[in-house]
Amino acid sequence: MGEGKTDWRTALMAEAAKRAGMYLAAVPERRVAPSPEAVAGLSGFAEPMPAGPTDPLEVLAQLDEVGSPATVTTSGGRYFGFVIGGSLPAALAANVLAAAWDQNAGLRVMSPVGAALEDIALRWMIELFGFPSGTAGAFVTGATMANFTCLAGARYALLAQRGWNVDAEGLFGAPPIQVVVGDEAHSTVFKALSLLGMGRNRVITVPADGQGRFRADAFPKLYEPSIICIQAGNVNTGAFDPAQEVVEAAKESASWVHVDGAFGLWAKCAPAREHLMAGYSDADSWATDAHKWLNVPYDCGLAFIRDAASAYAATNVQAAYFPAGADRDPMHWTPDSSRRARGVEVWAAIKSLGRSGLAEMIERDCHCAARFAEGLRKAGYAILNDVVLNQVLVSFGDEQMTRAVIHGIQQDGTCWCGGTTWQGQAAMRISISSWMTTDEDIDRSLKAVVRVAQAVARKHVKSHIR
Repeated sequence: MGEGKTDWRTALMAEAAKRAGMYLAAVPERRVAPSPEAVAGLSGFAEPMPAGPTDPLEVLAQLDEVGSPATVTTSGGRYFGFVIGGSLPAALAANVLAAAWDQNAGLRVMSPVGAALEDIALRWMIELFGFPSGTAGAFVTGATMANFTCLAGARYALLAQRGWNVDAEGLFGAPPIQVVVGDEAHSTVFKALSLLGMGRNRVITVPADGQGRFRADAFPKLYEPSIICIQAGNVNTGAFDPAQEVVEAAKESASWVHVDGAFGLWAKCAPAREHLMAGYSDADSWATDAHKWLNVPYDCGLAFIRDAASAYAATNVQAAYFPAGADRDPMHWTPDSSRRARGVEVWAAIKSLGRSGLAEMIERDCHCAARFAEGLRKAGYAILNDVVLNQVLVSFGDEQMTRAVIHGIQQDGTCWCGGTTWQGQAAMRISISSWMTTDEDIDRSLKAVVRVAQAVARKHVKSHIR
């Protein structure tokens, strides 16, 4: 019976691998956004609760035949919406194997391999980012939870400086913590502050310059230890806050500097972009994603905290049945207890790329962003940002025109770009962060964007003639 079950599982996994392989083989020529017909086809899932079992092969077939056509092709080279990486082959394969292992990575005793690979991956990344020796790291779901984890450490440390144990006493009656953010701080920072009981609105906001950078010359005078949040890689422009100046100013009040670097932190890994990260390693905590520019499968965020004691104090959990040991148990460093072994695919991604391959991937995406921007500029459209990283903002005229072009390119299917409002002006936002994106993808997408923009312009002219 056991042998038969093994054979049955093997056949099912082989079928899943076959179908996944066919999907991946079709990615280069797939529409990026699914067709309206494919989305409408999702109604095929809307059936009554099954009264009895269904053959797993039938379940898989339905999932593929109804679900696969309705996916957004974020795993390909022409998805430029938001900042979403693809999945490197080694990371994807490792993710599949790790799913088969079905490891709970909370405790070392539950998954020695999960804990060991997490240790190694964190050590490698601390080295890649140039963080101080002894920095604590943690695997979480994404940058929102990474910001939360880092700011929890900051909250604990700053209140401890003032004689308050937030772990024991909570926030009732606690001394208030002053928080300073830039005008272009990401929404996830405010969400984390809210979840931590520090409030979305109880912040001092520092004006931003034309690229969205924190203006160091407008930095407020601080009279007590505060939390200062800066950004590595503005989500619209890719710009970097002036970390050196901010960190220097923060030292005067013994304040904590936190870096939201969801994708920009990876610039440190590319020698040609490393200058953008000047001063960032002198901060106190850093949040980033691996599922963005490291191109591992979703979901995988990372939190790093210089003061390991505060990191541990803010998130550890104790119970009589948890084993005590000298080695690091992952669950004591994150808000989660039970969780999947995210370190496996991060280890695989870095192992497969190496330092040089990672640098080449980051630099290639930056080159592609510059190529896209230059092509749009030559076609007569306004580029609204300095293209220093992987982000491009383009305007096609007034808001109506720009929004129409964005809608048109999303319906076209050649590539997918999102919209934003940048300093009061509507813009198309192009984010390039996939290992698969090539010059050919950029040229093909550029032609599509220009074609759609020209069609929108002709329609606009005709409507005005009438």
